[in-house]
Amino acid sequence: MQILRSGTHKRMPWKNGRGETVEIAVFPQGATVDTFDWRVSMATVAEDGAFSVFPGIDRTLSILEGHGMELAIEDREKELLTQASAPYPFPADAPTTARLTDGTITDLNVMTRRGRFVHVVETISVPATIEPTDALTLLLCHHGEMQVTDGESTEILGELDCAILPAGRTATLTGSGHGFVIRLEERL
Repeated sequence: MQILRSGTHKRMPWKNGRGETVEIAVFPQGATVDTFDWRVSMATVAEDGAFSVFPGIDRTLSILEGHGMELAIEDREKELLTQASAPYPFPADAPTTARLTDGTITDLNVMTRRGRFVHVVETISVPATIEPTDALTLLLCHHGEMQVTDGESTEILGELDCAILPAGRTATLTGSGHGFVIRLEERL
């Protein structure tokens, strides 16, 4: 199990230059916003506007903090996302604009390169068990604290810490937190 502490997440400008993103994890390591196969990041959105376009990328968005935002995605009905909403998947190459409903929000973005990886994002509350799959699994603690035991080691995740579990590994979660399970599966 690999642990990525919130204090070590990489900060960088948005692709469109209108804000800042916090990169939690990326593959391959050292990839840029134009060369990743998968990427997990957070962004603070302080104003209405267009999303960066990522050709050939699928994206799932979740609201971490704030009241929410309405997404207008080409060829789809408008979608209101709040902290209570399920993670919302959409193509990152579709023109998308956002309208904040009541002030600044922070969101979680999971992106995968089409044809190379697919992903699924789910919310989770502890206690819980993460069943083994063929996918690489990331656990992101959103609030509270999660103790993660994977049969070989035990780690404690604080807010916005992330654990990367190898494929095929079962993990037991205890504590008082909740967060996200992100599964990333390679397409050969």
